This record gives sequence, C-alpha cells and structure tokens, in this order.
Amino acid sequence: MKPLRQIGSLVLLGWALGSVAPALAQSAQDNARALPVRQLAANCAACHGTDGRAVTGSPVAALAGMPAGKTMEALQDYKAGKREPTVMHQIAKGLTDAQMKTLADYFAAQKP
Repeated sequence: MKPLRQIGSLVLLGWALGSVAPALAQSAQDNARALPVRQLAANCAACHGTDGRAVTGSPVAALAGMPAGKTMEALQDYKAGKREPTVMHQIAKGLTDAQMKTLADYFAAQKP
C-alpha cells in the first residue's frame, strides 16, 4: 500500500495535468490557426512592412491599425479595377473575399 503522502502527490499531479493540458491544447490550436494568417500577411510585408508597419517616408500605405473596413474596401476596389492599376490589382485578384477579410482583420489588430 502506498503511503498517503504519495497518493496525495499523485492526485495533485493528476489535477495539475488535467488543468494545464486543455490550456496547452488551446494554445497549440490558436497557434495553428494563426500560422496561415501570418503566412498570408507575410506576402504583404515586402511593400507594406512587417505586420503592416511601412517604413517611415514610404509612399506605400501602412496597414497596421488601419480599420478593417477601409482595408477591405481598398482590396475589393483593387480587385474590381476601381483603383489605379498597380501591383495591388494583380494581388487582389488572387485573393478570395475570405482572405481579404482575414487580412483586413489581421492588420486592423496590429499596432501602428
């Protein structure tokens, strides 16, 4: 028979693992969902800067902190040919509405 102290330690360990495991699993799921978003946004970094923070003095718009609706409208306008043709009209044509919304929400959440 195990001493009471060992049994108590096993119960405590089981409780701790039971409490921590769901949090770790949730964190792994959050990271897995965030990865495709960051990969999609990384395509914008060459011109708009890392996480949408354009280099100071750049003629390219900074996307970080821009309201999602404004970014979404701009992407849709580029895709529809309503804005002056730049590389953006070609990029926007390759994005689905869901990807545009994902990007707009991502950049809106970034600190400028």
